[in-house]
Amino acid sequence: MSDVTDVVSNEDKAQQLKTVGWVSYALHLIVAVGAIVPGGQMGAVLLIIALVVDFVKREEAQGTWQASHFSWRIRSTLWAGGLYLVTFPLFILLYVPGWIAWTLISIWFLYRIVKGMVAMNASRAVSS
Repeated sequence: MSDVTDVVSNEDKAQQLKTVGWVSYALHLIVAVGAIVPGGQMGAVLLIIALVVDFVKREEAQGTWQASHFSWRIRSTLWAGGLYLVTFPLFILLYVPGWIAWTLISIWFLYRIVKGMVAMNASRAVSS
């Protein structure tokens, strides 16, 4: 009986975290689209806000399918940020290769965000 109660409470917790997840995914999506659309830069501030929210709420998601989404968003943001930093010198030295690298990183980031949103819409964990 206790196991059933735990499953229900984990599912309830996962559903409650959906709103936080949608807000975070929306902020990530705005940044990802803004990075691809010329002149559409929304700034890193939105991404930092989303990252902080994900770090703060991640512990609440433990034991639910939502935990994978918090990890997914955090990993996506950290990897994209790291790749942007590593390729930044290309902008200084050679503009076009830097622009190409950042476009590819942004497309990859957008793909990760959309993939996560689709999985969350189906109320399932996101897989790597």
